[in-house]
Amino acid sequence: MVGSPTESLETLLGPPDYAGPMLSDVVPAAALALGAGHILDGTALSRAEALGADREVRTAIVVLIDGLGERLLSRDSGYTPFFRSLASARRPISAGFPSTTANSLSSLATGRLPGAHGVVGYRLLDPAKDAVFNQLTWDLDVDPVAWVPDATLFERLESAEVDVVSLGEAKFAGRGLNRASLRGGRFRASKTLEERSAQALAEVRAPGTRLVYLYWGNLDKTGHVHGSNSAAWTEELERIDLVLSRLAQDLPHDSALFVTADHGMVDIDHDTRLDLVDAPELKSGLRHLGGEPRALHLYAEPGAEADVAAAWTETLAGRALVLPRAEAIARGYFGPVDPRVLGRIGDVIAICADGFAVVDSDTESASALALIGHHGATTERELQVPLLLV
Repeated sequence: MVGSPTESLETLLGPPDYAGPMLSDVVPAAALALGAGHILDGTALSRAEALGADREVRTAIVVLIDGLGERLLSRDSGYTPFFRSLASARRPISAGFPSTTANSLSSLATGRLPGAHGVVGYRLLDPAKDAVFNQLTWDLDVDPVAWVPDATLFERLESAEVDVVSLGEAKFAGRGLNRASLRGGRFRASKTLEERSAQALAEVRAPGTRLVYLYWGNLDKTGHVHGSNSAAWTEELERIDLVLSRLAQDLPHDSALFVTADHGMVDIDHDTRLDLVDAPELKSGLRHLGGEPRALHLYAEPGAEADVAAAWTETLAGRALVLPRAEAIARGYFGPVDPRVLGRIGDVIAICADGFAVVDSDTESASALALIGHHGATTERELQVPLLLV
C-alpha cells in the first residue's frame, strides 16, 4: 500500500504510454509478416513495422498466455529455459487500461485502443439498459456486433484471403466476447495446452496462408486462486515453457511464433482490502459498481457524481487514485474515446495502488472474495506484458 501524496499516486498509477509498443500492435505485426499489411492503415502499419516482424512468412501463430506479466516472467526466468533463450527477441509491451482480459483480448483482436473498441473493463454499464454486465460471461440480450461494431483484424485478414483459426476451450466459441471482439475465422476446441499446441502445429503445416490464434488461460486461473507468488503458479509457467519450446522446435521454416499476454498480476492480502460493507458512506449516491477490485467504474446517481468522487477520494486517500470520468479521459487512460463508449465508462474511476483492492461482500460470490491474485490497475506489474518472437 502506498501512503504517499496524491502526486506520487498520479505518477505510480499514471495512464499507459499508448505511443509505445502495445498489445494492439501484435496481430498487425503478424498480418504484416503474412504479407497482408495492406489491411492496415498507415498508423497501424508503422506501429507493426516497429515491432520488428519484418521477415515474410506463410503462416503465423499468435499465442496469448493469460496472466503472464513481464515482471513475473523476469522474476521466474530461472524456471523457463525456452523463454530465457529468447531474451534477445523479447520486449515488454503494454496491455492498456484497464489491465484486464476482456479489454486486452479486444485490443489484440481489433488492433484498437480501449476507448475505440469499447470493452473498457471487466464489468461495464450498458447505458441502453442501465445495467452492468460481465464482459467475459456476457449478457445474452446485448448484441455483440453492436457492442463492438468495427471489423476485427480476424475479419479483415479473412477478406485478404488469409485463413484464420482460433484455438480455445469449447465454451468460448459462442460467447459474447468472442462474437464481439474476436469474431472471424474458424474455431477449434481443445482442453489441454498440449492438444492446443498440436492443433496449432497441424494448422501451420497445412497448405495456405494462415493465422493461428492460441489462447491459454490456466496461468491466470492459478494466479487468481493460489496467488502469482505460489509454487502452483511457477509450476504452471514451467509447463507452458516446455510445451511452447516443443512447438517452436517443430515450426515449419516459413512460420512465425508470437507469444504475448493480456496482463500481469499482483497478490493482495485480504487484510489490506477494503470491503464496502465496512464503508457504507462509499455506497451513498452510487447507482452501480463496475470494473473489478483494482480498477473500479463507479456509476453515480444523477447529480451525485461530485459527491461520489469526493467520498471515494477522502476514504481511499493514499490507497487509490480517484478520477472523474472527464479527467480520466483527458489524461489518456483509455486512449481516444469514441462517443458511443462514453456512457460505458464510470462517472468516477478508482485505480488502486500496490497492495490494495476494493470488494463488496454484499454482492460478490464467496469464490470471488477468496481470490488472491488480481489485476486491472496501471502498475508496471499489471500493465507490462512480454512479446516474444520466434
